Amino acid sequence: MTQPLRPCCAVAVTVFASFCAAGATICVNPEGTSGCVNAIGAAVLMANPNDTIQVAPGVYKETVTITKPLSLLGANRNSVIINANGRANGIYIDGLDNAGLANVTISGFTVENANFEGILATNTTALLIKNNIVSGNDKGLNVSAATCAGQPAFETSEGDDCGEGIHLMGVDHSTVSGNQVQSNAGGILITDETAPNHDNLIIGNTVVDNPYDCGITLASHPQAMPLTAPQGVYHITVSGNTSMYNGVVNQSGAGVGIFTPSPGTANYGNLVINNELIGNGLPGVALHSHAPNQKLADNIIVGNHIANNGPDDSTTAPTGIAIMGLLEPAGTPLPVTGTVISGNVIEQESIDVAVASTAAATVQLNSLGGGAGVIGVQNLGTGTINATENWWGCANGPSDAACTTVNGTGISFAPWLSNAPGSGNSGPGIIPRGHD
Repeated sequence: MTQPLRPCCAVAVTVFASFCAAGATICVNPEGTSGCVNAIGAAVLMANPNDTIQVAPGVYKETVTITKPLSLLGANRNSVIINANGRANGIYIDGLDNAGLANVTISGFTVENANFEGILATNTTALLIKNNIVSGNDKGLNVSAATCAGQPAFETSEGDDCGEGIHLMGVDHSTVSGNQVQSNAGGILITDETAPNHDNLIIGNTVVDNPYDCGITLASHPQAMPLTAPQGVYHITVSGNTSMYNGVVNQSGAGVGIFTPSPGTANYGNLVINNELIGNGLPGVALHSHAPNQKLADNIIVGNHIANNGPDDSTTAPTGIAIMGLLEPAGTPLPVTGTVISGNVIEQESIDVAVASTAAATVQLNSLGGGAGVIGVQNLGTGTINATENWWGCANGPSDAACTTVNGTGISFAPWLSNAPGSGNSGPGIIPRGHD
Protein backbone atom coordinates (compact mmCIF):
# COMPACT_ATOMS: atom_id res chain seq x y z
CA MET A 1 0.00 0.00 0.00
CA THR A 2 1.55 3.28 -1.10
CA GLN A 3 1.23 6.18 1.29
CA PRO A 4 0.36 9.57 -0.18
CA LEU A 5 2.84 12.38 -0.12
CA ARG A 6 2.34 15.11 2.48
CA PRO A 7 4.09 18.44 3.07
CA CYS A 8 6.97 18.17 5.51
CA CYS A 9 5.72 20.23 8.42
CA ALA A 10 8.77 19.39 10.53
CA VAL A 11 10.86 21.91 8.57
CA ALA A 12 11.30 24.98 10.78
CA VAL A 13 10.83 27.60 8.10
CA THR A 14 8.52 30.52 8.86
CA VAL A 15 7.17 30.74 5.32
CA PHE A 16 5.62 27.25 5.69
CA ALA A 17 3.85 27.96 8.97
CA SER A 18 0.39 28.75 7.60
CA PHE A 19 0.63 26.02 4.95
CA CYS A 20 1.43 23.37 7.56
CA ALA A 21 -1.32 24.53 9.91
CA ALA A 22 -3.85 23.99 7.14
CA GLY A 23 -2.87 20.31 6.93
CA ALA A 24 -2.15 17.85 4.15
CA THR A 25 -4.58 16.01 1.91
CA ILE A 26 -4.82 12.22 1.96
CA CYS A 27 -6.81 10.34 -0.65
CA VAL A 28 -8.75 7.10 -0.38
CA ASN A 29 -10.12 4.83 -3.08
CA PRO A 30 -11.19 1.18 -2.93
CA GLU A 31 -8.19 -0.02 -4.95
CA GLY A 32 -5.55 1.96 -3.09
CA THR A 33 -4.16 3.27 -6.37
CA SER A 34 -2.60 6.56 -7.47
CA GLY A 35 -0.94 7.17 -4.13
CA CYS A 36 -4.17 6.65 -2.18
CA VAL A 37 -4.98 4.22 0.63
CA ASN A 38 -7.81 1.71 0.30
CA ALA A 39 -9.55 2.18 3.67
CA ILE A 40 -10.90 5.29 5.36
CA GLY A 41 -9.82 4.12 8.80
CA ALA A 42 -6.24 3.69 7.59
CA ALA A 43 -6.24 7.25 6.26
CA VAL A 44 -7.53 8.55 9.59
CA LEU A 45 -4.76 6.73 11.45
CA MET A 46 -2.01 8.22 9.29
CA ALA A 47 -3.50 11.71 9.28
CA ASN A 48 -2.05 14.54 11.31
CA PRO A 49 -4.32 17.08 13.01
CA ASN A 50 -6.10 19.38 10.53
CA ASP A 51 -5.49 17.13 7.55
CA THR A 52 -8.16 16.58 4.90
CA ILE A 53 -9.14 13.08 3.79
CA GLN A 54 -10.80 12.88 0.39
CA VAL A 55 -12.68 9.65 -0.31
CA ALA A 56 -13.49 8.43 -3.83
CA PRO A 57 -16.72 6.60 -4.74
CA GLY A 58 -16.97 3.03 -3.55
CA VAL A 59 -18.24 0.81 -0.75
CA TYR A 60 -16.11 0.83 2.41
CA LYS A 61 -16.99 -1.95 4.85
CA GLU A 62 -15.65 -0.52 8.09
CA THR A 63 -16.16 1.63 11.14
CA VAL A 64 -14.32 4.95 11.04
CA THR A 65 -13.19 6.29 14.44
CA ILE A 66 -11.99 9.89 14.55
CA THR A 67 -9.83 11.06 17.45
CA LYS A 68 -8.22 14.23 16.05
CA PRO A 69 -9.32 17.39 14.21
CA LEU A 70 -9.67 16.67 10.49
CA SER A 71 -12.00 16.95 7.51
CA LEU A 72 -13.42 13.70 6.13
CA LEU A 73 -14.91 14.46 2.71
CA GLY A 74 -16.67 12.03 0.39
CA ALA A 75 -16.77 12.80 -3.33
CA ASN A 76 -20.54 12.24 -3.58
CA ARG A 77 -22.92 11.20 -0.83
CA ASN A 78 -24.80 8.89 -3.17
CA SER A 79 -21.74 6.91 -4.20
CA VAL A 80 -19.34 7.00 -1.24
CA ILE A 81 -20.79 4.39 1.09
CA ILE A 82 -19.69 3.33 4.55
CA ASN A 83 -21.37 -0.02 5.09
CA ALA A 84 -21.08 -0.77 8.82
CA ASN A 85 -22.91 -4.09 8.71
CA GLY A 86 -22.14 -6.02 11.90
CA ARG A 87 -20.30 -3.06 13.46
CA ALA A 88 -21.34 -0.69 16.22
CA ASN A 89 -21.24 2.57 14.22
CA GLY A 90 -20.41 3.81 10.77
CA ILE A 91 -18.53 6.89 11.99
CA TYR A 92 -17.61 7.59 15.62
CA ILE A 93 -16.17 11.00 16.56
CA ASP A 94 -14.66 10.06 19.92
CA GLY A 95 -14.17 13.05 22.18
CA LEU A 96 -15.01 10.96 25.23
CA ASP A 97 -11.59 9.28 25.11
CA ASN A 98 -9.81 12.23 23.48
CA ALA A 99 -10.36 15.28 25.66
CA GLY A 100 -10.65 18.57 23.84
CA LEU A 101 -11.52 17.09 20.44
CA ALA A 102 -12.71 19.87 18.13
CA ASN A 103 -12.93 20.96 14.51
CA VAL A 104 -14.04 17.76 12.80
CA THR A 105 -15.99 17.85 9.52
CA ILE A 106 -17.90 14.89 8.06
CA SER A 107 -19.46 15.43 4.62
CA GLY A 108 -20.43 13.54 1.49
CA PHE A 109 -21.15 9.98 2.67
CA THR A 110 -23.88 7.40 2.83
CA VAL A 111 -23.62 5.70 6.23
CA GLU A 112 -25.67 2.54 6.61
CA ASN A 113 -26.33 -0.74 8.40
CA ALA A 114 -24.65 -0.05 11.77
CA ASN A 115 -25.91 -1.91 14.83
CA PHE A 116 -26.24 1.40 16.68
CA GLU A 117 -25.85 4.95 15.34
CA GLY A 118 -24.79 5.65 11.79
CA ILE A 119 -22.86 8.68 13.07
CA LEU A 120 -22.09 9.08 16.78
CA ALA A 121 -20.21 12.04 18.30
CA THR A 122 -19.27 12.36 21.97
CA ASN A 123 -17.82 15.32 23.90
CA THR A 124 -16.82 17.28 20.83
CA THR A 125 -16.73 20.99 19.96
CA ALA A 126 -17.03 22.72 16.57
CA LEU A 127 -18.23 19.62 14.74
CA LEU A 128 -19.80 19.86 11.28
CA ILE A 129 -21.89 16.95 9.96
CA LYS A 130 -23.09 18.08 6.55
CA ASN A 131 -24.68 16.66 3.41
CA ASN A 132 -24.69 12.97 4.29
CA ILE A 133 -27.23 10.17 3.85
CA VAL A 134 -27.70 8.23 7.10
CA SER A 135 -29.98 5.29 6.42
CA GLY A 136 -30.87 1.83 7.69
CA ASN A 137 -28.91 1.95 10.94
CA ASP A 138 -29.93 0.82 14.48
CA LYS A 139 -29.88 -2.81 13.32
CA GLY A 140 -29.33 -4.00 16.89
CA LEU A 141 -32.76 -2.84 18.07
CA ASN A 142 -34.98 -5.51 19.61
CA VAL A 143 -38.29 -3.84 18.97
CA SER A 144 -40.44 -6.15 21.09
CA ALA A 145 -38.19 -5.82 24.16
CA ALA A 146 -37.14 -2.18 23.57
CA THR A 147 -33.51 -3.13 24.11
CA CYS A 148 -30.28 -2.60 22.20
CA ALA A 149 -27.87 -5.35 23.20
CA GLY A 150 -24.20 -4.43 23.31
CA GLN A 151 -24.62 -0.68 23.32
CA PRO A 152 -21.85 1.10 25.29
CA ALA A 153 -22.49 1.75 28.98
CA PHE A 154 -22.11 5.51 28.53
CA GLU A 155 -25.31 5.56 26.45
CA THR A 156 -28.38 5.52 28.71
CA SER A 157 -32.13 5.51 28.01
CA GLU A 158 -31.68 4.42 24.39
CA GLY A 159 -32.96 0.87 24.40
CA ASP A 160 -35.90 1.83 22.22
CA ASP A 161 -33.84 3.44 19.44
CA CYS A 162 -30.17 2.27 19.61
CA GLY A 163 -29.11 5.93 19.48
CA GLU A 164 -30.94 6.81 16.25
CA GLY A 165 -29.32 7.75 12.92
CA ILE A 166 -27.15 10.72 13.99
CA HIS A 167 -26.41 11.15 17.70
CA LEU A 168 -24.67 14.11 19.35
CA MET A 169 -23.82 13.37 23.00
CA GLY A 170 -22.13 16.04 25.09
CA VAL A 171 -21.45 18.13 21.97
CA ASP A 172 -21.37 21.92 21.80
CA HIS A 173 -21.09 24.73 19.23
CA SER A 174 -21.63 22.33 16.35
CA THR A 175 -23.82 22.03 13.25
CA VAL A 176 -25.79 19.19 11.65
CA SER A 177 -26.84 20.47 8.23
CA GLY A 178 -28.36 19.24 4.99
CA ASN A 179 -28.37 15.55 5.84
CA GLN A 180 -30.93 12.99 4.71
CA VAL A 181 -31.77 10.77 7.68
CA GLN A 182 -34.20 7.97 6.90
CA SER A 183 -35.21 4.41 7.78
CA ASN A 184 -33.28 4.29 11.05
CA ALA A 185 -35.06 3.59 14.35
CA GLY A 186 -35.12 7.35 14.94
CA GLY A 187 -33.64 10.39 13.23
CA ILE A 188 -31.33 12.92 14.95
CA LEU A 189 -30.71 12.61 18.70
CA ILE A 190 -29.23 15.29 21.01
CA THR A 191 -28.38 14.10 24.56
CA ASP A 192 -26.24 14.86 27.59
CA GLU A 193 -25.19 11.58 29.26
CA THR A 194 -21.49 12.41 29.22
CA ALA A 195 -21.45 16.22 29.25
CA PRO A 196 -23.81 19.16 28.72
CA ASN A 197 -25.10 19.45 25.16
CA HIS A 198 -25.55 23.05 24.12
CA ASP A 199 -25.33 25.77 21.48
CA ASN A 200 -25.80 23.46 18.51
CA LEU A 201 -27.59 24.08 15.21
CA ILE A 202 -29.72 21.40 13.53
CA ILE A 203 -30.61 22.97 10.18
CA GLY A 204 -31.95 22.03 6.77
CA ASN A 205 -32.06 18.26 7.31
CA THR A 206 -34.63 15.90 5.79
CA VAL A 207 -35.65 13.38 8.45
CA VAL A 208 -38.26 10.91 7.22
CA ASP A 209 -39.59 7.39 7.76
CA ASN A 210 -37.74 6.60 10.99
CA PRO A 211 -40.49 4.41 12.44
CA TYR A 212 -39.71 3.86 16.14
CA ASP A 213 -38.78 7.28 17.52
CA CYS A 214 -38.88 11.01 16.86
CA GLY A 215 -37.52 12.73 13.81
CA ILE A 216 -35.42 15.13 15.92
CA THR A 217 -35.05 14.48 19.66
CA LEU A 218 -33.61 16.74 22.36
CA ALA A 219 -33.48 14.52 25.45
CA SER A 220 -31.80 15.09 28.80
CA HIS A 221 -30.79 11.64 30.01
CA PRO A 222 -29.47 10.26 33.29
CA GLN A 223 -25.71 10.64 33.35
CA ALA A 224 -23.60 7.55 32.82
CA MET A 225 -20.54 8.75 34.73
CA PRO A 226 -19.54 11.56 37.12
CA LEU A 227 -19.40 14.92 35.40
CA THR A 228 -17.33 17.99 36.22
CA ALA A 229 -20.15 20.31 35.13
CA PRO A 230 -23.95 20.11 35.37
CA GLN A 231 -25.57 18.17 32.55
CA GLY A 232 -28.41 19.52 30.44
CA VAL A 233 -29.58 20.13 26.87
CA TYR A 234 -29.88 23.82 26.14
CA HIS A 235 -29.57 26.52 23.48
CA ILE A 236 -30.24 24.08 20.63
CA THR A 237 -31.70 25.60 17.45
CA VAL A 238 -33.78 23.28 15.25
CA SER A 239 -34.38 25.26 12.06
CA GLY A 240 -35.59 24.64 8.52
CA ASN A 241 -35.81 20.86 8.80
CA THR A 242 -38.38 18.56 7.23
CA SER A 243 -39.45 15.92 9.77
CA MET A 244 -42.13 13.64 8.35
CA TYR A 245 -43.62 10.20 9.03
CA ASN A 246 -41.39 9.40 11.99
CA GLY A 247 -42.43 7.35 15.02
CA VAL A 248 -45.47 5.94 13.27
CA VAL A 249 -45.17 2.44 14.78
CA ASN A 250 -47.28 2.44 17.96
CA GLN A 251 -47.36 6.26 17.92
CA SER A 252 -43.81 6.36 19.24
CA GLY A 253 -42.26 9.58 17.95
CA ALA A 254 -42.85 13.29 17.35
CA GLY A 255 -41.58 15.51 14.56
CA VAL A 256 -39.49 17.31 17.20
CA GLY A 257 -39.39 16.04 20.78
CA ILE A 258 -37.96 17.89 23.81
CA PHE A 259 -37.89 15.67 26.89
CA THR A 260 -36.92 15.60 30.58
CA PRO A 261 -37.73 12.01 31.53
CA SER A 262 -36.28 11.68 35.04
CA PRO A 263 -35.48 13.77 38.16
CA GLY A 264 -32.57 16.16 37.69
CA THR A 265 -32.74 16.30 33.92
CA ALA A 266 -32.82 19.69 32.18
CA ASN A 267 -33.90 20.87 28.73
CA TYR A 268 -34.24 24.60 28.29
CA GLY A 269 -33.75 27.67 26.12
CA ASN A 270 -34.22 25.77 22.84
CA LEU A 271 -35.66 27.16 19.61
CA VAL A 272 -37.77 25.18 17.10
CA ILE A 273 -38.24 27.44 14.08
CA ASN A 274 -39.43 27.23 10.45
CA ASN A 275 -39.68 23.44 10.23
CA GLU A 276 -42.09 21.22 8.26
CA LEU A 277 -43.50 18.72 10.78
CA ILE A 278 -45.98 16.42 9.08
CA GLY A 279 -47.49 12.98 9.58
CA ASN A 280 -45.51 11.89 12.64
CA GLY A 281 -46.82 9.33 15.14
CA LEU A 282 -46.85 11.80 18.04
CA PRO A 283 -47.49 15.57 17.74
CA GLY A 284 -45.47 17.76 15.41
CA VAL A 285 -43.74 19.20 18.49
CA ALA A 286 -43.90 17.43 21.85
CA LEU A 287 -42.44 18.78 25.12
CA HIS A 288 -42.64 16.19 27.91
CA SER A 289 -41.71 16.35 31.56
CA HIS A 290 -42.30 13.00 33.24
CA ALA A 291 -40.83 13.53 36.70
CA PRO A 292 -40.47 16.13 39.47
CA ASN A 293 -37.30 18.12 40.11
CA GLN A 294 -36.56 18.63 36.44
CA LYS A 295 -36.16 21.74 34.31
CA LEU A 296 -38.21 22.04 31.12
CA ALA A 297 -38.25 25.76 30.52
CA ASP A 298 -38.02 28.71 28.13
CA ASN A 299 -38.48 26.75 24.91
CA ILE A 300 -39.74 28.67 21.86
CA ILE A 301 -41.73 27.11 19.01
CA VAL A 302 -42.14 29.60 16.17
CA GLY A 303 -42.90 29.72 12.45
CA ASN A 304 -43.41 25.99 11.86
CA HIS A 305 -45.85 24.28 9.49
CA ILE A 306 -47.50 21.42 11.37
CA ALA A 307 -50.08 19.00 9.95
CA ASN A 308 -51.51 15.48 10.17
CA ASN A 309 -49.62 14.29 13.24
CA GLY A 310 -50.72 11.75 15.84
CA PRO A 311 -52.07 12.12 19.37
CA ASP A 312 -49.89 12.79 22.38
CA ASP A 313 -49.72 10.28 25.23
CA SER A 314 -52.06 12.54 27.19
CA THR A 315 -54.47 13.51 24.40
CA THR A 316 -56.98 11.37 22.58
CA ALA A 317 -56.82 12.90 19.12
CA PRO A 318 -54.25 14.08 16.53
CA THR A 319 -52.35 17.02 18.01
CA GLY A 320 -50.10 19.69 16.49
CA ILE A 321 -48.13 20.86 19.55
CA ALA A 322 -48.24 19.20 22.98
CA ILE A 323 -46.70 20.74 26.10
CA MET A 324 -47.03 18.06 28.75
CA GLY A 325 -45.82 18.45 32.32
CA LEU A 326 -47.33 15.24 33.65
CA LEU A 327 -46.16 12.83 36.33
CA GLU A 328 -47.12 9.48 34.87
CA PRO A 329 -49.20 7.48 35.47
CA ALA A 330 -50.98 9.60 38.07
CA GLY A 331 -51.31 12.57 35.75
CA THR A 332 -50.37 15.18 38.35
CA PRO A 333 -49.43 18.40 36.53
CA LEU A 334 -45.84 19.61 36.69
CA PRO A 335 -44.47 23.05 35.77
CA VAL A 336 -43.30 23.63 32.20
CA THR A 337 -42.25 27.26 32.35
CA GLY A 338 -41.62 30.00 29.81
CA THR A 339 -43.06 28.20 26.77
CA VAL A 340 -43.78 30.46 23.77
CA ILE A 341 -45.73 29.18 20.74
CA SER A 342 -45.99 31.80 17.99
CA GLY A 343 -46.34 32.21 14.24
CA ASN A 344 -47.06 28.56 13.50
CA VAL A 345 -49.46 27.29 10.84
CA ILE A 346 -51.26 24.25 12.28
CA GLU A 347 -53.82 22.39 10.21
CA GLN A 348 -55.51 19.03 9.84
CA GLU A 349 -55.16 18.24 13.53
CA SER A 350 -58.02 17.59 15.95
CA ILE A 351 -56.19 19.60 18.64
CA ASP A 352 -53.83 22.31 17.46
CA VAL A 353 -52.14 23.10 20.80
CA ALA A 354 -52.54 21.14 24.04
CA VAL A 355 -50.93 22.28 27.31
CA ALA A 356 -50.77 20.44 30.64
CA SER A 357 -48.76 22.44 33.15
CA THR A 358 -48.98 24.34 36.41
CA ALA A 359 -47.16 27.26 34.75
CA ALA A 360 -48.37 29.87 32.26
CA ALA A 361 -47.84 29.46 28.52
CA THR A 362 -48.02 31.90 25.61
CA VAL A 363 -49.80 30.88 22.38
CA GLN A 364 -50.06 33.90 20.06
CA LEU A 365 -50.08 34.89 16.37
CA ASN A 366 -50.64 31.32 15.19
CA SER A 367 -52.90 30.14 12.39
CA LEU A 368 -55.23 27.68 14.13
CA GLY A 369 -57.16 27.05 10.96
CA GLY A 370 -59.03 23.81 11.49
CA GLY A 371 -62.46 25.35 11.70
CA ALA A 372 -65.58 23.88 13.27
CA GLY A 373 -65.01 20.85 15.47
CA VAL A 374 -61.28 21.45 15.95
CA ILE A 375 -59.84 22.46 19.32
CA GLY A 376 -57.41 25.29 18.72
CA VAL A 377 -56.08 25.44 22.29
CA GLN A 378 -56.74 22.90 25.03
CA ASN A 379 -55.74 23.42 28.66
CA LEU A 380 -55.26 20.15 30.56
CA GLY A 381 -53.41 21.73 33.47
CA THR A 382 -53.86 24.44 36.07
CA GLY A 383 -51.66 27.11 34.49
CA THR A 384 -53.08 29.91 32.37
CA ILE A 385 -52.69 30.23 28.61
CA ASN A 386 -52.44 33.57 26.83
CA ALA A 387 -54.00 32.66 23.47
CA THR A 388 -54.83 36.16 22.25
CA GLU A 389 -54.17 37.39 18.70
CA ASN A 390 -54.48 34.01 16.97
CA TRP A 391 -56.36 33.21 13.76
CA TRP A 392 -59.09 30.69 14.62
CA GLY A 393 -60.12 29.68 11.13
CA CYS A 394 -62.84 32.27 10.72
CA ALA A 395 -63.21 35.96 11.44
CA ASN A 396 -65.41 35.73 14.54
CA GLY A 397 -63.06 33.86 16.85
CA PRO A 398 -63.56 30.75 18.99
CA SER A 399 -66.98 31.84 20.25
CA ASP A 400 -68.33 31.22 16.74
CA ALA A 401 -69.42 27.63 16.04
CA ALA A 402 -67.74 27.84 12.63
CA CYS A 403 -64.34 28.62 14.16
CA THR A 404 -61.70 26.56 15.86
CA THR A 405 -62.55 26.52 19.56
CA VAL A 406 -60.96 26.36 23.01
CA ASN A 407 -61.26 23.63 25.63
CA GLY A 408 -60.53 23.95 29.34
CA THR A 409 -60.27 26.84 31.76
CA GLY A 410 -57.74 29.64 32.13
CA ILE A 411 -57.50 30.41 28.39
CA SER A 412 -57.71 34.04 27.28
CA PHE A 413 -58.37 34.44 23.55
CA ALA A 414 -59.67 37.98 22.93
CA PRO A 415 -58.73 39.89 20.91
CA TRP A 416 -58.18 37.54 17.97
CA LEU A 417 -57.07 38.01 14.36
CA SER A 418 -59.66 38.36 11.63
CA ASN A 419 -57.25 36.90 9.02
CA ALA A 420 -54.45 34.36 9.11
CA PRO A 421 -51.17 36.06 10.11
CA GLY A 422 -49.45 37.55 7.08
CA SER A 423 -51.67 35.93 4.47
CA GLY A 424 -55.34 36.80 4.79
CA ASN A 425 -56.21 33.11 4.54
CA SER A 426 -55.94 29.91 6.58
CA GLY A 427 -52.43 29.00 5.51
CA PRO A 428 -50.99 26.35 3.18
CA GLY A 429 -53.14 23.94 1.24
CA ILE A 430 -54.36 20.59 2.42
CA ILE A 431 -51.65 18.06 3.20
CA PRO A 432 -52.83 14.46 2.71
CA ARG A 433 -52.25 12.09 5.64
CA GLY A 434 -49.99 9.21 4.72
CA HIS A 435 -47.74 8.91 1.70
CA ASP A 436 -46.49 6.50 -0.89
